[in-house]
Amino acid sequence: MKVAAALAGRFLGTKHPPVPPTANYKWVVLSNTTIGVLLATINSSILLIALPDIFRGIHVNPLTPGNTNYLLWMILGFLVVTAVLVVSFGRLGDIYGRVRMYNLGFAVFTLFSLLLAATWLKGSAGALWLIGMRIGQGVGGAMLFANSGAIITDAFPENQRGLALGINGVAAIAGSFMGLILGGLLAPVEWRLVFLVSVPFGLFGTFWAYVKLHDLSERRPARIDWLGNITFAVGLIAVMIGITYGIQPYHGHTMSWTSPKVLAELIGGTVMLAIFCVIETRVEQPMFHLQLFRIRAFAAGNLASLLSAIGRGGLQFVLIIWLQGVWLPEHGYSFASTPLWAGIYMVPLTAGFLIAGPLSGLLSDRYGARPFATAGMLVAAASFLLLQRLPVNFSYAAFAGVLLLNGIGMGLFASPNRAGIMNSLPPSQRGVGAGMAATFQNSAMVLSIGIFFSLMIVGLAAHLPAALQSGLTAHGLPAAEASSIAHLPPVASLFAAFLGYNPVGQLLGAHLHQLTASQAAALTSRSFFPRLISGPFSSALNVAFTFAFIACLIAAGASWLRGGKYHYRDDERERTERRASGAVANAEKVVR
Repeated sequence: MKVAAALAGRFLGTKHPPVPPTANYKWVVLSNTTIGVLLATINSSILLIALPDIFRGIHVNPLTPGNTNYLLWMILGFLVVTAVLVVSFGRLGDIYGRVRMYNLGFAVFTLFSLLLAATWLKGSAGALWLIGMRIGQGVGGAMLFANSGAIITDAFPENQRGLALGINGVAAIAGSFMGLILGGLLAPVEWRLVFLVSVPFGLFGTFWAYVKLHDLSERRPARIDWLGNITFAVGLIAVMIGITYGIQPYHGHTMSWTSPKVLAELIGGTVMLAIFCVIETRVEQPMFHLQLFRIRAFAAGNLASLLSAIGRGGLQFVLIIWLQGVWLPEHGYSFASTPLWAGIYMVPLTAGFLIAGPLSGLLSDRYGARPFATAGMLVAAASFLLLQRLPVNFSYAAFAGVLLLNGIGMGLFASPNRAGIMNSLPPSQRGVGAGMAATFQNSAMVLSIGIFFSLMIVGLAAHLPAALQSGLTAHGLPAAEASSIAHLPPVASLFAAFLGYNPVGQLLGAHLHQLTASQAAALTSRSFFPRLISGPFSSALNVAFTFAFIACLIAAGASWLRGGKYHYRDDERERTERRASGAVANAEKVVR
C-alpha cells in the first residue's frame, strides 16, 4: 500500500512528506541516474550501426535521393529534440520537482522504445513512424538528461560530486560508443531488438526511480516563460534543420549551404535565437538564465564542453566511415559485416573513457576541475595530431593506441568539467543550469555532423572525381558514363560507406549491366573502392582532424580560464562573511 501511495502521489502531483536521505541514498541516486543516462546515450548512437538492417526491415533504400531525408532524420531526430527540450525540462524540474520530471522521462522513454519495437508499417510510412517515435523517445531522453545531473548534485556533498558526476558522465559518453557495438550485434539477428533491448531496463529503472528517489531541493513556484520557450525552440530547430540539409547536394553543388532554403533556416533561426536572448533579459522569470554566464566557471565550462563535444561527435562519424569504407574492406571484411566490426574496433576509445573518467572525477574533488579538464583537452588535441600521421591503411595496434589516448583525454576532461559546471550553480538553478549544459552538448553533436561531413565532402570533392573516373574507365566503363558517375556529389559515397554498403555498387547501379562479369566483379570487389579513395580520403581526414585539434586547443584554453576550485556555497559564504565584516567595521566607525 505504501508503494502504491507513493506511485500515485508522484503521478498525480500530490504532496507527501520528503523521506530523509540515508547514508546509502546518494548511491541509489547515482546508480539509477546512471542507468537512465546510459540508456538515453546508447539509444542516441545504436542506430548508426543498425540502420542498414532497419531500412531492409521496412523495405526502404535510404540512398535513393528521395529517401535521404529519412536517413538523416532517423539519425538526428533524437539529438535535435533532446537539444531543444533539455533547458525547458530542467526549468520545469526546478519548479515542479526534479525527481518528478526525471521519473516521467524514464516512463516516456520506455513507452516510445516499446512503440519503436512494435513497428508494423513498411516503406515510407514505416520510416515516418520510426522517425516520429524516435522524436518521442528523445522527449523522454531530454527529461533524463536535464535532471539527472541536478539530482546527483543535490544528493552528494561537494567533496564527492566530482566522482559521482564523473561516473555518470563517463557512462553517458561511453554509452554513445556501446550503442555502436549493441547495434551491430542485435540488428543482424532482428532489427526490432535494437529498440526492444531498452524496454526491460526502462521498466525496471522507472519503477525503481518512482519508489526510491525523492526531491531534496526546495521547489520554486514560478510562471512558465512561454514566449522564451517558443522562440528558443523555433530558433534552435531552424538552425539544426539548416545544418542537417546543408550537407546534402543542391542543384549541381556538392552541398546546400548556398541554397535559399538552407540560408533562410540558418539566418532565420539565428535571428530567432537573438530575439530569445533579448526576451530572456526582460521577463521576470526567464527560462534561460543568462546571468548564470556571469559565473566564470559556468561560462568557461560550457564553452569547453561545446568544443569538446564537437570534436568527439565528429570523430565518431569519421572513424565509422574510415573503418567501414576503407580499412575493414581492405582487410578482408565484407561491406555488410563492417558495421559490427567498426563498433568492435573502436572499443579502445570507450576503454579510455572508463579508465580516466572516474579517476579524474575523484581527483578533481580534491584539486579542482581546472588542471584535469585542461590536461584532458591537451591530450585529446595531441591524439588528433597522431591520427593525422596514421596512414589510411594503418596498423591496428597504432590505431588502437591513439584511440585509447583520445578516450583518456576526453575522460580526463568530461568528469571534472561537468562537476565544475554543476558546483558553480546556485541550488535553486541546478535544473535549468544542467539543462543549459546539456543543450550545448547535444547541439554540438548535431553541429559536429554538419561541420565534419562538410569538411570531408570538401576534401573529397577536390580529388575523388579524377580518381574515380580513371578507375572506372580502366575497368571498362565508357568514358561518358564514368565522367557522369565520377562527378556525382561525394556525399553519396560517404553515406554508402557509413551504412556498410558497397559505394561503387550504389554508384554504378544499372551501369553494371554494360560490363563483363569480370569487370563488374573487379569494380564491386572489397578492394577497389578502398584503394581508389585512399588518397582523396587521406586529404579529407587531415582537414577534419586539423579542425578537431584546433577545437580541443580552444577548449583547453577555456578550461584553464575557469579559475581555481570553485563551489557556489563556499563562495557565497565568503561573500556573506565579507559583507558582515564590513558592516561591523562601519558600526565601529559610527561608535567612534
